[in-house]
Amino acid sequence: MSEEIKENVAQLDDDTKYLPENPWISAVPTLLAVFIYVIDGTIANVALPYMAGSFSATRDESIWILTSYLIASGIIIPSVGFFSKFLGRKNFYVISILLFTIASMLCGMARNLGEMVVFRFLQGAGGGGILPISQAIMMESFPKEKRGMAMSVFGMGIIIAPITGPVLGGWITDNWSWPWIFFINVPFGCIAAILAHKLLFNPPYAQRQKGVKLDGLGFFFLTIWLLCLQIFFDKGNNADWFNATWICWLFGVSCVSGICFFISQIVRKDTLVDLSVFKDRNFVIGTFIQVVMQAVLYASLAILPQFLQSMMGYTAFLSGFSMMPRGFGSLTAMIICALIADKVDKRILVCLGLTFLGGAGLFFGFLNLQISNINIMIPNYFMGLGMGLAGVPIINLSLETLSNLQMTNASGLQNLLKNIGSAIGTSLVATMLTRFSQVHQYMMVGKLTELNPAFTERVQSTAAMLSQYTHISVANYMAQYSQYATLLKQSSLWAYMDSFRIFGLACLVLIPLLLLFKRSKTT
Repeated sequence: MSEEIKENVAQLDDDTKYLPENPWISAVPTLLAVFIYVIDGTIANVALPYMAGSFSATRDESIWILTSYLIASGIIIPSVGFFSKFLGRKNFYVISILLFTIASMLCGMARNLGEMVVFRFLQGAGGGGILPISQAIMMESFPKEKRGMAMSVFGMGIIIAPITGPVLGGWITDNWSWPWIFFINVPFGCIAAILAHKLLFNPPYAQRQKGVKLDGLGFFFLTIWLLCLQIFFDKGNNADWFNATWICWLFGVSCVSGICFFISQIVRKDTLVDLSVFKDRNFVIGTFIQVVMQAVLYASLAILPQFLQSMMGYTAFLSGFSMMPRGFGSLTAMIICALIADKVDKRILVCLGLTFLGGAGLFFGFLNLQISNINIMIPNYFMGLGMGLAGVPIINLSLETLSNLQMTNASGLQNLLKNIGSAIGTSLVATMLTRFSQVHQYMMVGKLTELNPAFTERVQSTAAMLSQYTHISVANYMAQYSQYATLLKQSSLWAYMDSFRIFGLACLVLIPLLLLFKRSKTT
């Protein structure tokens, strides 16, 4: 392992002859493209009920508007290496941006749910190639000693975009209409495509190659694996998971397809992805940490607005607005990383970031319904600070021992796994809320009895007040129901708190893994 890492580091040094004269020129189109792609993963969340109403669809049916986007991007991400060789990386990058832009316009023009799902699938297919190629371009355009600063700037789009998405989506939906959350991508997408064509440096190893063949078998297994996995995560909770026969079959098909995909990539030649990057210790550990962080990020983005709307009575816009401190925290982290990332051990920054993330999750886990907005803003700020401090250096740590020739493939694999982590986190948090709420209801329902003096006193006082407006028997029934409604609300609150605590603990238990990283050469 040590000899292989030395060879990769030596290859990194040889690749410096391909560095562009001004690497920051490459950052302009890549950052713009990344921002519009990442923000589209969350901007549609708050507008989903409005879209469902426009298409006369149920809430469950409208979920496909989100999942079709994730399925398509998940399929394309690990295929980036092949398409980059077949078309040339720069050409494929421009095509991806254009496809994403055109699909965004079509999404805004969709007339029914079927059209929207198809157009969102095309949008995800176009966006799937944007993030890994952008990450590879940013990593290889800068000399090794400046990659920390470069990835700090790159991380700004990755971390801030999904946080600002619900806020921007809520504002656009309330003040304009939901199609504009897609139309707004069109001018920025066109600008990004033009700038990418004009400004991006195209090194020899990233140009079009002859004789490249598509791994059709691997692509088939990958498609079936991710398609079934996404449906399993989206519909599993509503179907009571493995108590439903079709969920068991779906999960089985997904597992078999996933195993066949990985086996085909190991035993066959000219495969869709190169799994040899998993021999690199930094890449494996760094990718695992990023997958968990991504799961926590997207799960918290789903659970916190829901908590504020259902438990605190916030509007859709206000619930999104309350998450703005995360953006400021991430911005603070970007500035800190840009200034010191290349001067200190990156593991220290990741440790601090995970500590802030864990602390913020635990802080959320001890809230109640008698809180003010400041109680939401402070932990949100520290959660954004932690995500920025940990998210940027961990990308650099996971890729710094790989050669430029491995960078595009490694970025594709890494972003595929992070995409799966996002789906798992979003699915698990929905299950956690349901199960934890049921557990707390079971624990508390025994208190709703006439043998409990507190319950009896509450029912009698409420019934006495309501008896002024209705018959005493009806008032007594309404008083008991009001106490049960309070129990449901309390059990839901505890379910949210338990989920937040698990988020915090999940981040804290990652910290010991940092000791397994190979020490950075730039410290």
